[in-house]
Amino acid sequence: MNKSTKSIIQFVVLLGVGILLVWLSFRSVWTEKEKIMDSFTTANYFWVGMSMLILILSHFLRAFRWNYLLKPAGYSVKPANALCAVLVGYFANYGLPRMGEITRCTLVTKYDDVPFEVALGTVITERIVDMLILMAIFFLTLFAQFAQLKDLTATYIYNPMILKFKGISEHPTKFIILISILLVGAIGLFLIRKKISGLLKGKLGNVVKGFGKGLGSVKDINKKFQFVFLSLAIWASYFYSLYVCFFAFTGTSHLGQSECLVLLLFGTFGVVFSPGGLGAYPAIITALLLYYGVEQIAAFSFPWMAWTSQFILIVILGLVSLILLPIINKSKANVVS
Repeated sequence: MNKSTKSIIQFVVLLGVGILLVWLSFRSVWTEKEKIMDSFTTANYFWVGMSMLILILSHFLRAFRWNYLLKPAGYSVKPANALCAVLVGYFANYGLPRMGEITRCTLVTKYDDVPFEVALGTVITERIVDMLILMAIFFLTLFAQFAQLKDLTATYIYNPMILKFKGISEHPTKFIILISILLVGAIGLFLIRKKISGLLKGKLGNVVKGFGKGLGSVKDINKKFQFVFLSLAIWASYFYSLYVCFFAFTGTSHLGQSECLVLLLFGTFGVVFSPGGLGAYPAIITALLLYYGVEQIAAFSFPWMAWTSQFILIVILGLVSLILLPIINKSKANVVS
């Protein structure tokens, strides 16, 4: 099975998960569809517009920051090309998973003669920096919302697991089946332990080494303070684009920055489960809002408004960028439209 086939299968599976979550989400509130439509028609779209403008700023900052990673390697990308490549990359991520990074690097290779491997290395470095900032957000959230996170863990993870195991223990047949599955899994892992070890030393080992090299390249940046400032500004933009959207609905306008931290943290993980977070992002945000006491209509409408506005923004800007790139680079002899 080649890589393109695997990517397509992965996309179909993740898209299926997203569609399933969308169906489950809408089914749970279908009886309230008139109220939901009314919440969208009466929403304050000024704040939705502000949220979209802040998101545009975050994309611009990411494109601007990119050259700080490219310059130590002796390359640079024109600001307009960098911005268009970032936007097209985000647009591509709504298709095949991780296709955005490949597309982004391919575009700057074509239009700015940056070697693909160099461009990909800088993107990996970006992802590592983003991961470190996300970890910082986690600890900040843990400090600001410790009691709430503890209660969330008990409500959505610990208590359901206890009930599940209790139900299994009360039915011997289920208990035997579970033990059998665990034993088969343990035997299977024992039998393929050498293959797993080879993977750790092979492809996975190379990935880990690549991450280490990517992170190490940060030390070669000439203007480290500016790079760190831009990195924090990007995530601050993500935070406030979500925060100002609270004011679009009366049911969420009372929420503060501490709650927004929790939504940003868990919402970011939601994007992993389906293309662009389809279904998964709204489902996670809705569950969190219900926990914070937001009534059902607003808890459902808010994440769908936030996700849909971002989706529309990326689709429009991504398509415009695809059209503009050949036009602003028409003087290059090797440009392929």
